[in-house]
Amino acid sequence: MKILKRTVAALATAALVVSALVFLPVKALMPAIIVLAALVQLEYGQMVSRKYPTLVWGGVLAGALYLVSTFYMSTGAPEVIVFALALAVLFSKTDKPIAALATTVFGFVYIPLMLKYFVMIPAKFGGQNMLMLLYILAIVKISDMGGFAFGMAFGKHKMCPTISPGKSWEGLAGSMFASCVISCAFIKITGFSIPKSLAFGVAAALVGTLGDLVESRIKRECEVKDSATFMPAGMGGFLDMFDSILFAPAIFYYFL
Repeated sequence: MKILKRTVAALATAALVVSALVFLPVKALMPAIIVLAALVQLEYGQMVSRKYPTLVWGGVLAGALYLVSTFYMSTGAPEVIVFALALAVLFSKTDKPIAALATTVFGFVYIPLMLKYFVMIPAKFGGQNMLMLLYILAIVKISDMGGFAFGMAFGKHKMCPTISPGKSWEGLAGSMFASCVISCAFIKITGFSIPKSLAFGVAAALVGTLGDLVESRIKRECEVKDSATFMPAGMGGFLDMFDSILFAPAIFYYFL
């Protein structure tokens, strides 16, 4: 029953994402990514601040400024924004400035710096625009669903029990199988050969698993189950939904 609920919720969300990616132009994607990054970074800040000092709203503001400057002014300048953010943290009212600096700057690198590639992928491929981004998101999220289903059904050998007890090697195999199938289904769009499609499918499973494990490590450290609780079917918050795909566009951008 749990698998069915999560699968239905994931498919419904995927349908909305697919519709957005097929019909929205790249320029419409930019403000959506800025808003999404702010929401995800806010969840991250609120989650981490339960245990460690962090400049929650300062991090959100820095992330938004960085994405606005990257998308609309072609400057970005992450080093300048990180330096300004670091100064703001160090001079804020906290008795643990180094810890606050680490958590705040990590949130900036972890979320807005990665999410900018959701716009850079379509911009890079011109005519293929959203379809290539759709391909990347599809192989990673279907990989995620395959890993969950295989892990629930067959998972006996734990991968990282101290970080994510639910992760298993059988689940990883299911992730690779699902992502390879979807990757090959996109051959007419990507123009990849079958070996290259399979290679990207395997890579997607590994990248998605890495994204899951990174967020699981953060949640375990902060002693929370979900980054938020408003998503349907126990899917948590925005960070829980996007954790597996945070790194994918950034990594695939340099290999496509």
